[in-house]
Amino acid sequence: MADAATGRTAQRAFDDLCARIAPYGRMLVGYSGGADSALLAHAAHHALGAGAVAVTAVSASLPAAERTAAAALARRHGFAQVEVCTDELSRPEYRANSGDRCFHCKSALLDALEPLAAQSGAVIALGTNLDDLGDHRPGQRAAAGRGAVTPLVEAGLSKAEVRAVSRWAGLDSADKPAAACLSSRVAYGDPVTAEVLARIEAAEAALHALGFPVCRVRAHAAGTVARLELPEADLPRALLVAAEIDAAVCGAGFTFCSVDLQGFRSGRMNVLLGLPSVAR
Repeated sequence: MADAATGRTAQRAFDDLCARIAPYGRMLVGYSGGADSALLAHAAHHALGAGAVAVTAVSASLPAAERTAAAALARRHGFAQVEVCTDELSRPEYRANSGDRCFHCKSALLDALEPLAAQSGAVIALGTNLDDLGDHRPGQRAAAGRGAVTPLVEAGLSKAEVRAVSRWAGLDSADKPAAACLSSRVAYGDPVTAEVLARIEAAEAALHALGFPVCRVRAHAAGTVARLELPEADLPRALLVAAEIDAAVCGAGFTFCSVDLQGFRSGRMNVLLGLPSVAR
């Protein structure tokens, strides 16, 4: 099936992506297991074989379930994956959680990847797609300043096309919901700590167990207040099990639990910076 925006078939789009990757020769792919990075890792493996390695950054901001799922997906699809530990929580600028937190996160990732890239003569590639360019993502500035490449952008792939190509390629990640790092759930200006991140991770895991696979637990007031974002279609059901939700979230360590009546919006915390969020 052709993509409505570009007229390309999924196979043609995949071939275009591989053609963009092949000249690099060797590539380290920043790999979280999400739709974008999984497609990039798969295409790099297809284009470069042993010259491509997917690298997953492990820190307190990565949920354990996402780490496990990323490793399992790499095994199923046969591309090489390694893990590196990143130190963003040791950086005062990151913990301060101002509007440029993602810049310091990406800097920590690149600090971990650059020695590996230098040792193997590889380029560092990130799974940024065309739609990401219009969002508030300070990490893109950090990546560009350090020479990281973005083959999905080079190949002109939007998020919708990433998902379509991933389905064609048989990747399990094709329809995986977006799963930004846990630190993105902490209100700007409140400090990011390992304790708050663990609280958020536990609360979201509890919501998943209650049958809400798409959710965000946003932490406010120094991690005492949880503001839950759920798809609008799930809000009526959430009210029916409000007591169970409250018990689960407070059991994870929050003092108060609330539900955002606007539903789930990607980048909702951006309103604290005077920027729009995106309904998804």
